[in-house]
Amino acid sequence: MFGPLEELIGDSRVTDVAVTCEGRVWVDRGSGMLEYHPAVPFRSPQVVREYATQLCAQLGRRLDDACPIADASSVEGVRVHAVIAPIVPFGASISIRLPSLMVPRLSGLGEQGLFPASWFPLLCGLVNNRATILITGGTGVGKTTLLKALLGQADPAQRIVSVEEVRELGDLGRGNHVSLVAREANVEGAGAIGLPELVKATLRMRPDRIILGECRGEEIADLLRAFNSGHHGGMVTLHADSVDRVPSRLVSLGLLAGLNQAALTMLAAGAFDVVLHLERRNGKRRIVQIGRLLVDREHFVGESVAAWNGLGIPVPGPEWDTFVSRWSG
Repeated sequence: MFGPLEELIGDSRVTDVAVTCEGRVWVDRGSGMLEYHPAVPFRSPQVVREYATQLCAQLGRRLDDACPIADASSVEGVRVHAVIAPIVPFGASISIRLPSLMVPRLSGLGEQGLFPASWFPLLCGLVNNRATILITGGTGVGKTTLLKALLGQADPAQRIVSVEEVRELGDLGRGNHVSLVAREANVEGAGAIGLPELVKATLRMRPDRIILGECRGEEIADLLRAFNSGHHGGMVTLHADSVDRVPSRLVSLGLLAGLNQAALTMLAAGAFDVVLHLERRNGKRRIVQIGRLLVDREHFVGESVAAWNGLGIPVPGPEWDTFVSRWSG
């Protein structure tokens, strides 16, 4: 399927592949993007464009003059984002995100330095005690990897229903998992199924845990209603700069769903038990904050209960001991 890039797709060290409009290939093996020279090069912008359109078509997505931007993914979770001219100057720009070939283990991520060893019992406790977890951070910081590792700690008998715009979670290494993915409209503009409809559908599928691969729009309303109606243990990823910026991100998404700030605050403050915030520093991915969401004097705020700079001892906040006693074990 991936033609001249097939060798990279099968390389367990590769996390990202990018093809520029003129046909140069760049690869990230964990230490930043370096140029790669495939055995069969992309000899012209037109070849890059044809490759992009064929690749997206094989993955079930349109990429043409009428639809010049495409997000596609394979069942295994290989994610492809492609843009063709005239959105880009010529040819096409292709970005490929590769999942780990193995389901990540939480203990393994700790050994790699994603979090300090002292946090491991708490992270396990959050899963075992069915905390509803919001994982935040920028692009490429390891949100999906952490989510999969946390799910790996869940009871194998639990039924997981996941919702994604494009498949990125891939195989979770468990039998009772239903993966739902949004569908674009066809050429007649009909048949689209969005994330809000899929989130609603999860409630009829007897889920033990509802997983939203990435919250980015009006689906926030249905998700918060689900989490406030007895569905515990869910996990969601969200783009945000820090724990204290999470409330403003949720409020902005709520506006897309027609929720005013007061309504969103009431729903969100009780929906999530913990926020795990990740950052990428010097090429290393870290959980740098553990936090929570709460209403303080009618203000919706994100509060850090512990912070870590990736090197020394984590710095606990005033509520750390209470938080740990609630969720550890």
